[in-house]
Amino acid sequence: MTRMTPRSLLFGLGRIGLLVGLITAGPAARAAERAQAVIELFTSQGCASCQPASRLMADLAKRPGVIALTFPVTYWDYLGWKDAFGLTAFNERQRAYASQRGERQVFTPQTIVNGEASLARSDRDSLERRIGQVRIPFPVQVRSSEQGDRIAIEIDAASGSEMQGEVWLLPVLHRRTIAVGKGENKGKVIEYVNVVRALQRVGVWSGRAARYEVPRASARIGEADTYVVVLQSGSKAHPARILGAAAAPGF
Repeated sequence: MTRMTPRSLLFGLGRIGLLVGLITAGPAARAAERAQAVIELFTSQGCASCQPASRLMADLAKRPGVIALTFPVTYWDYLGWKDAFGLTAFNERQRAYASQRGERQVFTPQTIVNGEASLARSDRDSLERRIGQVRIPFPVQVRSSEQGDRIAIEIDAASGSEMQGEVWLLPVLHRRTIAVGKGENKGKVIEYVNVVRALQRVGVWSGRAARYEVPRASARIGEADTYVVVLQSGSKAHPARILGAAAAPGF
């Protein structure tokens, strides 16, 4: 792979300069950045070609403005190893994305950027180019804060009269290492970052300024230790462009 200089990378990404910040920024600094991109990786512990994609996601997760999320699927479990984090809800989400694009099959690894751009390859250059093709920044500001035993979600009004969508809370396990005992990855150790543990629909957003509250406990299921809020157009069955997102403090 050709090594990209900071100048060439900035040129290639164009409008997403916030994604090119120092990757060594601490958690507090990253949380303070307004989210610019949500990258969804559909992967499996039973997929031999998924490890490079997981390593790339770990790198991207360090960038200011980037919310990199891992969605483990279950449809490769039959190869001999049951994915420790796989959920059928993630299979359904990936298939819904495929249906939106008229695709008949799903595969791993696959990345979806901001609910729009799809990418099968796991190399950095291809993903950088794909990120540069999506519409950034998000058109709607989303904020989250913790108040006692509640999580408060605030969403600004949309500038366009036709915007609407659904609000989702995603409990996330920040980091976990898994030793695979069977299947294509037998004997390998996989390090996961930002593993989504559930998809929880908070409510419908009509385009007006809105506030929602959910119990903090709902963001701590499945060993999750943090969370992400996503505002997405379309519906569960027909997911479309992500309109806004926010990560928990310290994400």
